Amino acid sequence: MEDSNLIDRVKEKFGPLVLDSHNFRGDQTVTVKKEAGLEFFRFLKDDPAMAFNFLMDLTAVDYLGKKDDRFEVVYHFYSLDHNHRFRVKIPVNESDCIVESLTPLWRTANWYEREVWDLYGIKFRGHPNLRRILLYEEFKGHPLRKDYPVNKRQPLIGPLN
Repeated sequence: MEDSNLIDRVKEKFGPLVLDSHNFRGDQTVTVKKEAGLEFFRFLKDDPAMAFNFLMDLTAVDYLGKKDDRFEVVYHFYSLDHNHRFRVKIPVNESDCIVESLTPLWRTANWYEREVWDLYGIKFRGHPNLRRILLYEEFKGHPLRKDYPVNKRQPLIGPLN
């Protein structure tokens, strides 16, 4: 399949769920509603023309005050079979700060999702072990949120026995 047809294929299958898309110099991106859920991602993985068998990265962006939905969860996929890449963005509102976990489809999502939870506070429904991965359990808040106080004091923890 021609790389330029990836967005078209997604729009064919999930048209009403696609909020935006662009293809700039081979950088193909779709923004979808979070209601797309696992069915959307299963299509990206299982459809022979897509075959995104490698989740390269999963991260988040905080647009505090710049967009209606404060956060965006961003997924980067690669197809080893077709040698093409694809980016998916999901807007997430602060009041409903949860998306579906991709761990049932890509095991690598496990640590990526834990990192996003730890640093941004976005939850992943269905994650098998959603707990902090970089910071200690007693840490208060999520330090990559733009409204996180820079000088905030954290509880001290003693030596672990």
